[in-house]
Amino acid sequence: MTKLDTPLNPNASQLRDAFLSATEKAQLPFIASLAAAGEVGYEILADYLRNYAAESVQVFAKYGAVNAVAAKVYQTLYSTKTDQIQAFLTEYFPNGIVPLKSDRGVDYGPMQRLLADQDFLEADKLNNLKLCELAGEESLARKWIYFTEVRALPETDLRTINALWLAHSGGKFGYSVQREIWAASGKNLIKLWSKINWKDGNNWTRYPGSFVWTLEAPKGHLPLTNQLRGSRVMDSLMAHPAWDN
Repeated sequence: MTKLDTPLNPNASQLRDAFLSATEKAQLPFIASLAAAGEVGYEILADYLRNYAAESVQVFAKYGAVNAVAAKVYQTLYSTKTDQIQAFLTEYFPNGIVPLKSDRGVDYGPMQRLLADQDFLEADKLNNLKLCELAGEESLARKWIYFTEVRALPETDLRTINALWLAHSGGKFGYSVQREIWAASGKNLIKLWSKINWKDGNNWTRYPGSFVWTLEAPKGHLPLTNQLRGSRVMDSLMAHPAWDN
């Protein structure tokens, strides 16, 4: 048993109660304050995740996304890289905070680890390969997908991919984020590209050097979809039934 599995001390209990009684909006910035408090704060965050893991029925947000607070707590603890905390996360969340569901037996574990490590460039490369894997052997061989293949991509898998990006970016990246911006732009891809910094005027953002592979990127900047083969893949992704419910 690690220290993270021991009961909280009285001061930590008061701080924990303040955290748990706060609204979700207030809890999100509270997490950074708890992490800055050191060991006591980590105990509170670990206790929160322990209780989250013990819930018999976990409530998921829109499109199957993980609760934003739980996702941020997990990412905060994961980023500490201490042996005790890593052992705790491995015990309670061996596959990460996002359930890695797939209707086609696709392994999203490597992508989860890249995103948790905030290696967004490599995660984006793998994201494309996972879409190709879902689309079939021909798509995987050519390493890109036709727009006609997008509709047949399983809703479950697209939601898993989206949930991974959301969970490890604080809700900044993901297809659902891009779709919200697209919808708010009148479903106009030209406006979307400008808002997520894929295009500046008539000039496409150069890959990979001119894209931003950190959380400093604009909202919706990732994951990428190759527009040089035409915009219909992006249109098809935005219109996919995975985002209907």
